Amino acid sequence: MGEHEDLDVDAQIGAVTRGLETRDGEGRRTLVSVISQRYDTTVEDLWQACTSTERLPRWFAPVTGDLRPGGTYRIEGNASGTIRTCEPPRSFDATWEYGGDVSWIAARIDPDGEGARLTLEHTADAEKVEGFWERFGPGATGVGWDLAFIGLAAHLSTDIDAPVEADGWETTDQGRRFITDSSAAWAEAGIASGTPRDQAEAARDRTTAFFLGEGPGAE
Repeated sequence: MGEHEDLDVDAQIGAVTRGLETRDGEGRRTLVSVISQRYDTTVEDLWQACTSTERLPRWFAPVTGDLRPGGTYRIEGNASGTIRTCEPPRSFDATWEYGGDVSWIAARIDPDGEGARLTLEHTADAEKVEGFWERFGPGATGVGWDLAFIGLAAHLSTDIDAPVEADGWETTDQGRRFITDSSAAWAEAGIASGTPRDQAEAARDRTTAFFLGEGPGAE
């Protein structure tokens, strides 16, 4: 078994707040996935965990580039983009460029009692992704962010020092249950935002199958 075998799936699913919003601005309609979690650490430590090239590989992935406003970044095996704003230790936003598509991410860190809260918004142009979202729902990106958030929780609260994907945790029975529950939670977020239940549940099933390696991905 890997070092992530003792992660508390139920507690992590319940610790995360998920939402889906539709916004209008700059002449376009956007779909925004929002994920948020409180961690038992300081604002400064959480900021460093989310922005340090030394700490990011320990729970997320190696990140290279010119990490300042106007600079570019690249996540190993994942997205790249341009950093638009950065205000340490509270917020940054950047483009998220993957597979020829461009969306946007914005991270904010706030004090929360004796801890700190990370809120991440992932914004996409509604017109460009409408068909994709109807097919897969917000879990298409949300499950991936959930996997990152549980990795961050492990990094901050235990001696685990590797992303959950590093030892194949997401392919274990526990990891598969986490993916299934995360996908279901994102479907409920979609329903709360106005998506018909039958559509949301069908999208949930397709997304779950994709992340479990049991179905086709987006074409």
